[in-house]
Amino acid sequence: MTQGDELSKQLDVSNILDGKQVANLVREELRLKVDGLVQQGMRRPGLAVVLIGDNPASHVYVKNKVAACKKAGIESFFHQFDANVSLPEVLSCIDKLNNDKNVDGILVQLPLPKHLPTDVVLEALRPDKDADGLHPYNLGQLLSGKEGLRPCTPKGIMVLLERYGVAIAGKQAVVVGRSNLVGKPIALMLQEKNATVTICHSKTANLDQVCRTADVLVVAAGRENMVRGSWVKPGAVVIDVGINRIEMPNGESQLVGDVEFASAVEVASLITPVPGGVGPMTVAMLLANTVTAYEMHMIV
Repeated sequence: MTQGDELSKQLDVSNILDGKQVANLVREELRLKVDGLVQQGMRRPGLAVVLIGDNPASHVYVKNKVAACKKAGIESFFHQFDANVSLPEVLSCIDKLNNDKNVDGILVQLPLPKHLPTDVVLEALRPDKDADGLHPYNLGQLLSGKEGLRPCTPKGIMVLLERYGVAIAGKQAVVVGRSNLVGKPIALMLQEKNATVTICHSKTANLDQVCRTADVLVVAAGRENMVRGSWVKPGAVVIDVGINRIEMPNGESQLVGDVEFASAVEVASLITPVPGGVGPMTVAMLLANTVTAYEMHMIV
């Protein structure tokens, strides 16, 4: 019996890739591992979260991540700064966390205020404490096919596909989006699993036709409802990374993805919803990276 078969006993039978449910399973596995280590007399893993500014969405994301840490038995350390904080102050905080033996992972919540250079802040992290997997060293490890902390969203996508038993080797994969956060890393991870990968972007000619060649279609373009059901190859697996808030005719707001779900769900063999698809997996992988970093630190 494959891991996908075993998982199907626990997940609802449909063509929905339920990221929330898989994330809960991953988090429970991590909790059991952490509890076992604590019972052996070891300390708990620790994740430090650095939040800068008053972006409402960032505050919600951080709140959810801290709550997820608690459920997984991971200690969390919260550091908050005003939006006008200076770069030296932020770098000083990161330096202290880099040297704190109780901190295994550090997350700097993005986006940062415009006066703070994201690349400088992320490069200040110790690579072995880079819980988001976005340090240039860790991205270089991915490019080289070497072990390292992987970017959370792409890693979450791969775990979701694995848990549902989706075959990747020999398949045609299309990635719409070329960011360092999702597009480029997920393309490399799919290649590692022996898919043939095409990366698309806003300048790609005949984008709809390219999408229709995909057995696995990953959309991370940041544009609501861009990919229609008519762009999806019948039976394809569709991963929608987009999170877009749109205003409905009644004045209320709604979260939608980069894929027009209502039409795509009729064509795809499996598809992630928004919300409840990739988002929960991203948080789960943040916890997994923290535990991985912890295990590396405890071995040293």
